[in-house]
Amino acid sequence: MVDYPQIEHVIYQADTSVPLVVMMCGVAGSGKTTYAQLLEQRGFIRLSIDEEIWATKGRYGIDYPIEMYEQLKVEAELKLRNELVNLLNKKRNVVIDFSFWQRKRRNDYKKLIEEGGGEWRLLYLKVHPNDLRERLRIRSQRFDANAAFTITEEILSSYLKGFEVPSGEGEMIVEAKK
Repeated sequence: MVDYPQIEHVIYQADTSVPLVVMMCGVAGSGKTTYAQLLEQRGFIRLSIDEEIWATKGRYGIDYPIEMYEQLKVEAELKLRNELVNLLNKKRNVVIDFSFWQRKRRNDYKKLIEEGGGEWRLLYLKVHPNDLRERLRIRSQRFDANAAFTITEEILSSYLKGFEVPSGEGEMIVEAKK
């Protein structure tokens, strides 16, 4: 279980008339969705690529071919990005439940949020790789959008190798404790 900071600290806004967007950041299994769901309970609108694909296309490798997944991710992100702009226009608080593993992508979203009149928080969930392995093992036994496909050791190693850890980007770091 992730030891989360006080949500009030993360969602503090000096000006509550400005919409707040919390960008979840972390490797698969770090607890992004769990934290995002806590924010959702506080009135945030949660945007999730995995859940968008699950709702519109079904189950990975069952309702659509595995080779379609990358294209479906691109389409889902475009749809959710447009939804984010609409929500900012409506002055709604949003939590983006993506991995944000690339600095460039994080910066693109920060710019989009600021141009839309919003304020952002980058919340990086930092979890030791061994803890990720255990969490992913448990998650693979579930049947839901966030466990749509099993993340093998090879996939996790690839994720860890390619993940660009936020540093000096205004990030808030949440370290998992055992």
